[in-house]
Amino acid sequence: MKKTNFDRYLKQQMKDPAFATRFEQAGEAWDVAVQLAALRQQAGLSQKELAHRLRTSQQHISRLESPGYEGHSLANLRRVAGVLNARVRVSFEPQSNNNKSVKRTSVSRSAKRGATRNQK
Repeated sequence: MKKTNFDRYLKQQMKDPAFATRFEQAGEAWDVAVQLAALRQQAGLSQKELAHRLRTSQQHISRLESPGYEGHSLANLRRVAGVLNARVRVSFEPQSNNNKSVKRTSVSRSAKRGATRNQK
């Protein structure tokens, strides 16, 4: 595939660690927004209908589906997921020095419970 001017520009900008961090964070927010909107649409609901089921405003749903919004709470995401017959999964990933490859880590529920007990 031929490189565009934007591809070359982005490659140059990604050399700046601060820019690369902001770019990645924007991508994470975009992922949440796109997933929420897709789940709602798959359920055949408008923002207004979903808001009604959650007893909130259409503006709140619009905000949740906005890539610029970073105020998502786990509790609120669970409420939305419950109405949309989905579940929320959070994944923490170690940062790599070169931002190219990242290995995902998952922890079993029993391991999580053991860690919680050890903290008490």
